[in-house]
Amino acid sequence: MNGDVDVRFLPSSDGDLAYLDTGSGDPVVLLHAGYVDHRFWHEQISALAAGFRVIAPDARGHGRSANASRPFRWADDLAELLRGVDAGPAVLVGLSMGGMIATDTVLEHPELVRAVVTCGAVTGDFRYTDAWHEEIRAEYARTLAAGDLKGWLDAFVRVVPGWQRTMDDIDPEIPRRLREMALRTMSKHTPGERDWLVPVTDSWPRVPKIDVPVLAINGGLEPADLLAAAERLAREVPDGRAEVVEGVGHYPNLEKPEVFNTLLLDFLRAL
Repeated sequence: MNGDVDVRFLPSSDGDLAYLDTGSGDPVVLLHAGYVDHRFWHEQISALAAGFRVIAPDARGHGRSANASRPFRWADDLAELLRGVDAGPAVLVGLSMGGMIATDTVLEHPELVRAVVTCGAVTGDFRYTDAWHEEIRAEYARTLAAGDLKGWLDAFVRVVPGWQRTMDDIDPEIPRRLREMALRTMSKHTPGERDWLVPVTDSWPRVPKIDVPVLAINGGLEPADLLAAAERLAREVPDGRAEVVEGVGHYPNLEKPEVFNTLLLDFLRAL
């Protein structure tokens, strides 16, 4: 999987932040899911770069970006990056952790955001409550406590099919790519190291103040609580819309990239 050769680095207030910067036009920022890196967006980068300036960072502690050595917020890192590369206001497109970063950033740094696309995420206040996700979280904790990285990676890629399918239903290239990226990120860290992340809180009460267009794209096989929360987000902002990609789970950009790209490009072209 290519994507490292063109990576640039921005010296931040706490180490270098890695990012890809390609194409030209209005800026679109692609914010990856947890544990992976900017290569997560491979199919979207190539589709968008023909008409937009595409910036795809590695979040702090992920990929080739520095780990934290003091308290930080991902939204502040993103704001520092956007100012550093003169890319605001930008459209923020985020999946899972990246979707949370997108909504955190529009709440904390609204002047830098032109529009928001979330996927597999809503705001930092949202938590999956279904039994299947609870089981996955328990497996994460068990394997990390045992120093079992292979076991952790096995649990991590179970999120691809989700609770309604098996790995036999999935293109094996998708979990292979996710494992490769997650292994690099996890290898940057040590067991028991301090978590310096400061969460952005009190998100839901501030959602109605988001005065830019918001598109929520989610896989139809996501749990009902996530789909309901995405509908709530689209309903509570002044200009919001929710779309469902049927037949896929947490990663519609990987499972049905053509459908995802069409929804995304239609949204961007209408801004």
